This record gives sequence, C-alpha cells and structure tokens, in this order.
Amino acid sequence: MTPRTPPKSPAPHRVVALLQPPQSAFPLACASEVFGDHGPAVPARYAFEVCTEHPGPVRTGAGYDLLVTSGLDALDRADTVLVPGGQAPAGTEVPSAVVEAVRRAHSRGARVVGLCSGAFVLASAGLLDGRRAATHWAQAAELSARFPRVRVDPAVLYVDHGDIATSAGSAAGVDLCLHLVRVDQGAAYAMRIARQMVMPPHREGCQLQYAELPASAPVADSLAPLLEWLDGRLDRPVSVTEMAARSQVSARTLNRRFTEQLGISPGRWLLDRRIAATRALLEETDLPVETIARRVGLSSAVNLRRRFNEALRTTPAAYRRTFRADRHRPVG
Repeated sequence: MTPRTPPKSPAPHRVVALLQPPQSAFPLACASEVFGDHGPAVPARYAFEVCTEHPGPVRTGAGYDLLVTSGLDALDRADTVLVPGGQAPAGTEVPSAVVEAVRRAHSRGARVVGLCSGAFVLASAGLLDGRRAATHWAQAAELSARFPRVRVDPAVLYVDHGDIATSAGSAAGVDLCLHLVRVDQGAAYAMRIARQMVMPPHREGCQLQYAELPASAPVADSLAPLLEWLDGRLDRPVSVTEMAARSQVSARTLNRRFTEQLGISPGRWLLDRRIAATRALLEETDLPVETIARRVGLSSAVNLRRRFNEALRTTPAAYRRTFRADRHRPVG
C-alpha cells in the first residue's frame, strides 16, 4: 500500500439525536457508539449530542432517566437529525413542536434518520410520503395503517434515500449508522469504527431483517468460521462448491444456511466483501485499479469496474476522487 500524506482536517459532522420519553435505550446506544467518541484509535469526524422537546430528565424504558439539557433548537445546527426509536404506546401522536422542528431541519438541508420506531416521527412530519421506508417488522403494519402514503417494507434492514433514512429495529440501527458513515467518510473509516465496536462485516440494507431459523439450530450450523476463512482469501477466486467443501456440507445446504442466517446467497456475500475491500484500497492507496482487482479477487480491471458500477453506480476513479484523503481527517 502507498499511503498519502493526510492534510488539514475539516469541521466534524454534527449528529443530534432527538429523544422522546419513554426513550428506548438500545437504539440511542447504537447511534452514540457509531457517531460518538472512539478515543485515539479512531480520529473524530462526528460531534454527537442529544436533545428533547422539554429539557430535563427523560424517562427511558431501561429503568433510569437521562438528563438532557438541550431543547429542539439543537436541531437547527445539526447536519444529521437522528430519531432513535422510543417506547410510546401504539397510536401515540408525535407532538406538533417536534414535527415542526424536524420539518424545519430537513427543509434547511439536514439529513433526517429514523431508527426503528423513529420512522413514525419522520412519517408524522410528512418526510416519508411516497417513499419506501423501514421500521421494526412488528410495527410495520401500524406504520402502514397510520400513514398510508408511506411505502413500508417490513423485511429489509434499512432504506437510505440520501436526505432521509430509516432502519428496522435492534441491531439494524447499527447497520444503518455504519452505512451512513461509509457514505460520509468512506469504507475504510467505517471499518475502523466497526472493528472498534467488535462488529462483524457490514450488512447491506436489502438483507432480511429477520431470518427463518430452524427451531433448534446447532452451533455447528454457524457460518462464522467460514466467513472468517473467506475474509482471509479475498485475493483469490472461491466457488460455492469450495465453500461447501470447507463447511463439509452440500452446496444446497450452504445456500440455505446463508439465506437463513444472512438473507443473501454465498456469492452475493463474497462479492459484497470484495467491493468493501476495493473501496478501502481506493480510499487509502494510489494502487492502480488492475492491482486492486487482483488483491480483492476480481481478476481484472474490467471486471472490477463492472462490478463496482453495478454495486455503487459509479466508477472506481470517481469514487477515489470523492473519498481522497484530503477530504477527511487523518485516519491514523
């Protein structure tokens, strides 16, 4: 690898989380873990803060209160407004002041993100009208019924429209937040955060948010050993037959396990990893595309460009220009 000299750092991207009582602790923790301080190992490119309609103690569903000192005016200085899901009863109306503040932030150009039931706030503000959206599968029917103009997709992990993004529940919030980091800062920086969080390789938004697992899946069915083995062999072609032989199962059984546990095929998973490795090399090195293609197992520059364009709708050269190191803080 041929690292470039890192230039002067830009101002951090300000993420403001809008809390609503009773606030669910987990989606808030997901957001703060991704956008918060990671110490010296990962240079800060985000500034994370929280706000609420009525500053003071905010009740959570975890048995404790959060002391929030900023009001809705904090959204006026946010680059990203993030609404982590709450635990309000079904049918609860979003306060008009919150709706107006979210609309105002979006109108001036802030990105607005809803994690889990946070999608109800975005829908109340009219930001999801005519758009596809995700939420926790158990709340998808309610979201559709209350907001018929929203195209609710109950299966996917997350949906990103650029200015608006929504995710399913629980860990899908981490998937969306890391996806947004990749969009903002590039794949290499997002990988550093994921490693710091001890997270597995990222999942694309189109993957299933829930799996039809057997009633009692044995530990031996886990794909983890195979995925680790594949991660170390990205520089060479690996067929589904080879993967199946490595796992000591048939190709049909392997395909079924990938569908059950990851929601995608073995070939799609491996291609996603190759594209992620390509992005990191384009961002952090000046290696020619032909060399990168060999390093990530895509055989040739022609094949890499085709696969890259199919995945990201851009060329490797354009991607490299967008995410050159001089747009970001030093990586380390």
